[in-house]
Amino acid sequence: MSLSSAELARYSRHVLLGEIGLAGQERLQAARVLIVGAGGLGSPVALYLAAAGVGTLGLVDPDAVELHNLQRQILHDTAAIGELKVASAATRVRALNPHIAVITIPTAVTAENADSIFGDYDIIVDGTDNFFTRYICNDAAVRTRRPLVHGSIFKFSGQLTVYDPSVGGPCHRCLFPQPPPVGSVPGCGEAGVVGALCGVIGSLLAMEVVKLITQIGAPLLGRLVTYDALSCSFAEQRIPRDPACPACGTRRATSSPAAPLTPASMSNETHPLDINVQDAHDLLHRPESAAVLIDVREPFELDICRVAQARHIPMREIAQQLEQIPRDRPVLLMCHHGGRSLRVTQFLRAHGFANAFNLHGGIDAWATAFDPAMTRY
Repeated sequence: MSLSSAELARYSRHVLLGEIGLAGQERLQAARVLIVGAGGLGSPVALYLAAAGVGTLGLVDPDAVELHNLQRQILHDTAAIGELKVASAATRVRALNPHIAVITIPTAVTAENADSIFGDYDIIVDGTDNFFTRYICNDAAVRTRRPLVHGSIFKFSGQLTVYDPSVGGPCHRCLFPQPPPVGSVPGCGEAGVVGALCGVIGSLLAMEVVKLITQIGAPLLGRLVTYDALSCSFAEQRIPRDPACPACGTRRATSSPAAPLTPASMSNETHPLDINVQDAHDLLHRPESAAVLIDVREPFELDICRVAQARHIPMREIAQQLEQIPRDRPVLLMCHHGGRSLRVTQFLRAHGFANAFNLHGGIDAWATAFDPAMTRY
């Protein structure tokens, strides 16, 4: 028996369950689980898996804690603002359960490093908040033959499933073969999300991991569960495995391969759409510059923070105000993180505004680079 008396006392309510028992608790102790994203979903997953006694938790996230995270990312507290999320998370998790090992990986998951990171773990939990990383995680999980416990949230709804083609289940590309166009789907930084929703979906993700490790119940393999917080209702749909799936299909060699996931491949523009904040700042502050900065956020967002020289045209009013936007000068579009402004930039380009550019990273990147006193959200 590998559990100490202190661990037996800690996990006694698990051991009392006939479905888990001592053998199941020892499986939890021996398991290695990687959580991709120490944010809204990663927070409850990490806390519950640590409390459950999962022996090794890997936490991968490149970001630092920001004030607006604290509305939903319960791994972190006010004192952790500015600290790397994985460091803050590790402190909280180790305080909760000193019997487990915590490995921090303060980097983004990329197409180049995903396979080597995933190969060290038994189960991968995808708690990411962007399509780019989500597809990288899926493809790496397929290649390394690791189960991928996947969840996502949006405003008042969430969903979760388990992908594992190695045991006959589907992968994410069976359901959505390619990611949507950049900027076509807003993230929580643009559309908002209710904090408690992260707890609901994150707890369900943790439960799926426990089921997989202890080999109890029926994991959500090939089943997608959606949750509507406003009506407090759940729905389920089957996800069949696609034989022609570009990632895991048996006929993928004769079908179109999955598009490589690189930033360049996620835009079909031949002329760069983005301008970084440093170049934008320099352009706007040149004495001879005629560039215009347009903020497309909502009015309430301007009450939080704004760039003084920016004109305000909400995204929903752009089409009605085309005549107010100069065609013969550089036009820089800005929102919170760059998603909405990217869509506006694409719209303007399609209507003949060749000098329209998206300010990459939005006002949040501007604040980081040039105005640390600016309120961020």
